[in-house]
Amino acid sequence: MSGGEAAAAVVHARPAGASRFDPSALVVAAFGLFLALLVGLPLAWLAYYALTDAAGAPTLANLERLVTDETLRAPLQISLVVATCVGLLSAAVAAPIAWLAARTNMPGRGFLRVLVTASFVTPPFLGAIAWEILAAPNSGLLNQWYRWLYDLPPFVHLLDIYSVAGLIFVDTCYAFPFVFVLVANGLDRTPGDMEDASAILGAKPWRTAWRITLPLALPAVLAGMMVAFLRSLTLFGTPAILALPGNFHTITTKIWSLFQYPPNPGLAAAASIPLLVLTILLLRAERWVLGRRSYAVIGAKNSPPRPVDLKAWRWPALALCLVVLCNPVFLPYLALVRAALSKTIGEPLTLATMTLQHVRFVFFEFSPTRLALQNTVILAVATATVGTALALVIAYVASRKVIAGHRALAFLATAPIAVPGIVLGVGLFLAYTRGPVVLYGTLWILFLAYLTIELPAAYQQLQSAFQSLHPELEEAGRLFGAGRMRTLKDILAPLLKTAVLAAWCFIFIGVMRELSAAVMLFTAQTKVISVVIYDLNESGDLGAISVLGITLLVVTFAIVFVAQRLSGRVGRARAA
Repeated sequence: MSGGEAAAAVVHARPAGASRFDPSALVVAAFGLFLALLVGLPLAWLAYYALTDAAGAPTLANLERLVTDETLRAPLQISLVVATCVGLLSAAVAAPIAWLAARTNMPGRGFLRVLVTASFVTPPFLGAIAWEILAAPNSGLLNQWYRWLYDLPPFVHLLDIYSVAGLIFVDTCYAFPFVFVLVANGLDRTPGDMEDASAILGAKPWRTAWRITLPLALPAVLAGMMVAFLRSLTLFGTPAILALPGNFHTITTKIWSLFQYPPNPGLAAAASIPLLVLTILLLRAERWVLGRRSYAVIGAKNSPPRPVDLKAWRWPALALCLVVLCNPVFLPYLALVRAALSKTIGEPLTLATMTLQHVRFVFFEFSPTRLALQNTVILAVATATVGTALALVIAYVASRKVIAGHRALAFLATAPIAVPGIVLGVGLFLAYTRGPVVLYGTLWILFLAYLTIELPAAYQQLQSAFQSLHPELEEAGRLFGAGRMRTLKDILAPLLKTAVLAAWCFIFIGVMRELSAAVMLFTAQTKVISVVIYDLNESGDLGAISVLGITLLVVTFAIVFVAQRLSGRVGRARAA
């Protein structure tokens, strides 16, 4: 029997009803409708409030005030200045460190990447609070040491973290890891043929790096700058902690303030639109830049890049990198530990002055802690589970192109990345504070916010995992009568187990550290840990904040460790 006759026999051997109805099309249609409502409904209400007055009549008054009102124009200008400086400084700091980690024989390169990961996963609002402990004009530890060292009177300070410069500094500390990851990964993947040719022609390593390596990495540097700029522009936690005490606003804190008493939702919606438009434009520009990053090597197999020998400069280079990483990692973490174990910030930390009163207060006396922990865990588990399942099905449909609308479904899964958290929070607040469905005051509205924010990352990760599996595995199941959903459940799911678990972990981490949307949507009964930390910062209880912050970091790093182990197993399985 020929191969074609055998295949035909298998097909005819299928159960008679196997081809009559495949529920996958209905499932995919339902997912598409859900995603469209998930993102489209809040944005539709955002546009409605921005373009109508209190009576519901059409108007452009809200948009006109964005241009004419100095109290609205100034925050946007400050945000643009801060974001531009953060983008430039992040690239200036991250690109050399990425080159040292990826292309030289500097010792401790693996440890350096671990430290960058630590700064990457640290919630920015927690880093801002740590630098508040370090560099507040009066109570900051660095300013106290400065006054003690030079015998200066009180209130004299060297650093003022409550300033535009302080905001730029702290924001850069937690934005440069994004640039580092893009540039380091780009350098890791770039073949070394052209660099070898440059060396053969007599160019010194520094000239090769300047003329060959840098141009190849330049698109990644530019894309990293855009990511840092966008992240700074849309961030709420850091400016809320550092800008508001300094008596100035950024666009995100101004949007938040428009919901305080007396609330002005129409103006808040209008102020959100420029942020949304800028985000979309920058994401398109980032894709265009990365899309143009291409090169071709004619000939045999590409050679791996050879590390540049730094000779006597190896250890000074490592020392310089560690000094840079003191700002996002070592100093903030030490400040949090010191504040958690000290009765007051001002007194020296010794065995005699150490105390656990902040730990007792947070976990046994402070009533919001238990409810916030419970809400956070419930939301993190629910969002990670539903988000992973949703991303799994969408990634399967998009990667296998099983229906005509697979591109639209993939677009809907990635579209939320263009919606800043504060803008999404405004849209959800406007959409679900009135009928027919009222979700404000419940955990459901926070669940929708978290699911919308975290879905794109999970989808992209699982889509990459699907691309590593050959479609013949599914075709075999289909020949024996299994539908698409049955094939996904029985054949692909076991092979994707580690990737699915890793995606689940990443969503869980994202929910634990999210503040921008949560600060717009919480009530007294739906507070989460990030909101509790923000509230405690407003009351000035830095000891309790430090205890909660350290708890959040411990949980986050535990999940990151699990995710890295799972990712390593996936990589080894692919290599095998």
